[in-house]
Amino acid sequence: MRLVPVLALLVLVLAPAAAPAASGPCRPGGPQCTFSTARVVHVHDGDTVEVLERGRARRIRITGIQAMEMRVYSGIRSRRRGECHAVAATNRLEQLLGRKGRTIRLGAQSLGSRSGSRLRRTVAFRRDGRWVDAGSIMVAEGHALWLSNPVEWAWNATYARLAEQAQGRGRNLWNPDACGTGPGAGIEVRVNWDADGVDVENPNGEWIRVLNRSDGDVALGGWRVRDSALREFAFPPGAVVRAGGSVTVYVGRGQASGAEFFWGQTLPVFENVTGDGRGVGDGGYLFDPQGDLRAFEMYR
Repeated sequence: MRLVPVLALLVLVLAPAAAPAASGPCRPGGPQCTFSTARVVHVHDGDTVEVLERGRARRIRITGIQAMEMRVYSGIRSRRRGECHAVAATNRLEQLLGRKGRTIRLGAQSLGSRSGSRLRRTVAFRRDGRWVDAGSIMVAEGHALWLSNPVEWAWNATYARLAEQAQGRGRNLWNPDACGTGPGAGIEVRVNWDADGVDVENPNGEWIRVLNRSDGDVALGGWRVRDSALREFAFPPGAVVRAGGSVTVYVGRGQASGAEFFWGQTLPVFENVTGDGRGVGDGGYLFDPQGDLRAFEMYR
């Protein structure tokens, strides 16, 4: 897969300012979006911001990215606490969007798009008289995972490429020793995202496998695997992936034994590639107890 330079992709996200409630391309050459302007009230974390839009308070979930989770939210930086990388991502998004009162632009292909109670929107800020997409910067700098969306899909392919480039440079989330020293090279992840038959009828047809290519066993107790969203499985105490061996986590239900574990989900976890130009995909990620991303497989 040919990777486009990060600088070239970030140039593409610059577009002329749009008037409130205007329509236009979500990105240059992309599908249509509806845009509105809002004022920043508070940056909650690396992918959520509270705004005032036409006098109404809105909580905005930034489309296409997934930052690590905060535990203590605060408008004062020194009081913030969270998973490894969470505070850095929050601080960076706040730096990009500015503090209370700054005008930003929200965009959506469907105005009804939501993530729970939050509106799902792209978020852009002004730089040198142009709107700059904040999600692109957060992914390109390794502050967030790529999180594709089948409805708000305009940025899926761009964010995926930016995530691949950030990984290649070992930036932030993609630095396996950012949160503390861990085992050396040799741990890999494989994802089976398309179960045999009908996915919803066969959750255990999806799985994520951890392989140990090294010459030493690796204790997995407290490690966790997850997809690009917040769905995760934590390995129990005593779990081990033997040298030269592997362990498999099946998405559905079952009885753990030896090298087989069960996530306990009733529905599939991993997004299927749609092959229709929307750039839908997902990833399987392995984090150690310190919060370092040790291995992964992204697909689209």
